[in-house]
Amino acid sequence: MQIDEKISIIEAILFASGDPIDFDKLAYAAGIEQSDLHKLIPLLNSNYSDRGSALEVIKLENSYQLCTREAFAPYIRTALESKRSATLSPAAMETLTVIAYNQPVTRGFVEDVRGVDSSGVISNLLEKELIEEAGRLDVPGRPVTFRTTANFLRCFKLSSIEDLPPLPSDNSQMTFDDVSAPDGE
Repeated sequence: MQIDEKISIIEAILFASGDPIDFDKLAYAAGIEQSDLHKLIPLLNSNYSDRGSALEVIKLENSYQLCTREAFAPYIRTALESKRSATLSPAAMETLTVIAYNQPVTRGFVEDVRGVDSSGVISNLLEKELIEEAGRLDVPGRPVTFRTTANFLRCFKLSSIEDLPPLPSDNSQMTFDDVSAPDGE
């Protein structure tokens, strides 16, 4: 099989899938070795780039997905009249951060960290497909756990959860002792 034919097969599978497809499943379906797959994806992206295509293949953890380049998002949004791309509230960003850095977590864990009821925010994040159920804990009540999704990775332009920026260390955060009272107080 010629390289161009392999690339076309990969492209067809990614296009037909629409969703991210695991490396091993994609390689198997294309009839190629996984190591060849990782060499062919950059060639496919190079072909797209050389032609000025609106498409690109992105890596999401252990999968690839065919998608449109970010520059075309406003046009797509207008055409599809998408309301799903609305900005997240500070509460939603805070909740998403707690889940992303500690996943899988229960609603109770999120509420303990945030100090407020997070039911509505979690429902909103589930609806936007930024988080999903990750199973249930094997404790009384069997609470549901949540984790981030491939959609979360796409929205935040991450290849994997390991690409999240590091949390600040305790040393880099200010304490009350570091703040001096204004003169005369």
